[in-house]
Amino acid sequence: MSTEHVAPLAVNNLGLSTTEARYVQCRLQDHYDYNGALDGRLGSGSWKAMQRNLKAHWGYKGAIDGIVGSGTVKGLQRSMKKHQGYSGKIDGIAGPATKAAFKRFAADSKPYC
Repeated sequence: MSTEHVAPLAVNNLGLSTTEARYVQCRLQDHYDYNGALDGRLGSGSWKAMQRNLKAHWGYKGAIDGIVGSGTVKGLQRSMKKHQGYSGKIDGIAGPATKAAFKRFAADSKPYC
């Protein structure tokens, strides 16, 4: 038996329910090489796929590391400003307006499941 401790991966659903997050995972699976579980838990694998999307289309310049930092949020905000009615600043802060737009992104992702 190993005594090595394995830490769980961080999950950051940015305010989405597990059902909504699953819709996002389905979309990421269809378009950005997400091959993890469709479990509604946006962990590092989900966010790496999202970062690939943001890097390809929305000006994300950071590492594909699965960490939801300000660069990832800025990329999301750029995308959501164009497609989900986000009208706030591109500031990298996942505040209420960003989370509301991300919910609209999740709703738009439902057909992928």
